[in-house]
Amino acid sequence: MTRLGLGLAALGRPEYLTVGHSDAVDGRFDPAALEQLCHAVLDAAWDSGIRHIDVARSYGLAERFLGSWLARRPSRRADIVIGSKWGYAYVADFQPHAAVHEVKEHSVARLAAQWPQTLRELGGAPDHYLIHSVTPDSPALGDTELLDDLRAIAESGTRIGISTSGPHQGDVVDAALQVGVFSSVQSTWNPLEPSAGSALERAHEAGWFVVVKEAMANGRLVAEDSELGRIADSAGVGRDALVLAVALAQPWADVVLSGAATVAQLEQNVAALTVDSELVAAADIDLAEPPKRYWDKRSQLAWT
Repeated sequence: MTRLGLGLAALGRPEYLTVGHSDAVDGRFDPAALEQLCHAVLDAAWDSGIRHIDVARSYGLAERFLGSWLARRPSRRADIVIGSKWGYAYVADFQPHAAVHEVKEHSVARLAAQWPQTLRELGGAPDHYLIHSVTPDSPALGDTELLDDLRAIAESGTRIGISTSGPHQGDVVDAALQVGVFSSVQSTWNPLEPSAGSALERAHEAGWFVVVKEAMANGRLVAEDSELGRIADSAGVGRDALVLAVALAQPWADVVLSGAATVAQLEQNVAALTVDSELVAAADIDLAEPPKRYWDKRSQLAWT
């Protein structure tokens, strides 16, 4: 088992924020074709030792695709850790260039609707179930009825947590640490946006399971020129592999997600596991942008 996981954000719906996504995924508006591609990437991930799979209600049909893959390979379920998320609803309906892709709502009603959907699509409960993208304006951390409902799910054996986004991720993690319901977190961390690192370290020390998402900054760290990219190019190592290796080097990170949308991309990402430690140390350089600037840039990325 490897600490590298696979996120299906770009494999369950036809358009995503990853730079170059539309060029990588042919036939992505055909759900049957996308399911076939998703299964192929899941097979490649399994063969490479990946055992942590991340999905969400808002990732189009990702939960259904993962569920159908597991239904054909039921013996694998016991060896796989599944994390899913609720709170966003996918509304683009596989339509090209949709004006709105997902709608966020952290409410008792949304949880009551989406938890049964997750159970049905996956064919059972996930190992982790996270509130999707908790930000300071989310009511979730202070909604006692909602927290009681989450405690009931936790009592059934599913680990409850949060995912975070935006320039105040660290503040949200610290606030969630005081609530007493959560023990799992998924946050954006990469060399351009490392601001949540200290809070994630505190979560790890508290016994939380910590997952890093968007380690390649939605493809920016591969597509854009930077000192890290030049280090990778000079060493003859893939930029994506080096970036993921830098994230894997963080001692508080239990799993770092690959967002691969093709088998070839996954194979390139898996190379992170064999990057020389001295090269990883050399790539530990300060590329950090102010968090607000980073998230403003992310909000301007096109869904393709």
